[in-house]
Amino acid sequence: MPLKLNANSALGFLYFILFIFTIPAMNWIVMHVGTVCEPNGPCLIPVWPGIMAPSGVLMAGCALVLRNGVQVKLGIRWSIYAILIGTALSAIFSQPSLVLASVLAFLFSEFADLAVYTPLRRKWPAWAIMFSGLAGSVVDSMIFLSIAFGSIEFLVGQVLGKFWMSLIVAALIGFVRSRKKAQRQA
Repeated sequence: MPLKLNANSALGFLYFILFIFTIPAMNWIVMHVGTVCEPNGPCLIPVWPGIMAPSGVLMAGCALVLRNGVQVKLGIRWSIYAILIGTALSAIFSQPSLVLASVLAFLFSEFADLAVYTPLRRKWPAWAIMFSGLAGSVVDSMIFLSIAFGSIEFLVGQVLGKFWMSLIVAALIGFVRSRKKAQRQA
């Protein structure tokens, strides 16, 4: 089925491009930006008092939400294209020591996000973002941390950081939808 070009699809392509750019950004940030950078390890940021996470966590949270936006505006096929392109970019832009961890974590977490988001999105879009983001972040964190650093020490911080991003976007979408609904009823 051909894609009709309109404002909705233009926004979808913007999400698609932003999603793809999160991958090299995430891989660079995790090794170069943070309040603490461990030797031969990730740079860390606080995500809660006393809880640190690798700094790429916020970009990973953005990626999960942007992938949902691609699906809403362009459809599931474009989401799958985005995941596959993102996986390839993850392999290209990762530090050599992080390639396998980055590729596997990205691929499996985005498909976990897709699997949870798809059945929930029409009836509960805000909840779909939160729950799919949570599923994707757990999968991503378990795979990435265990392969890249041989430890799941930062698991809670990783999941929490990604969840904050999903929660913020879900709240924003819920607010916008309720405002639109109120405007239609007025």
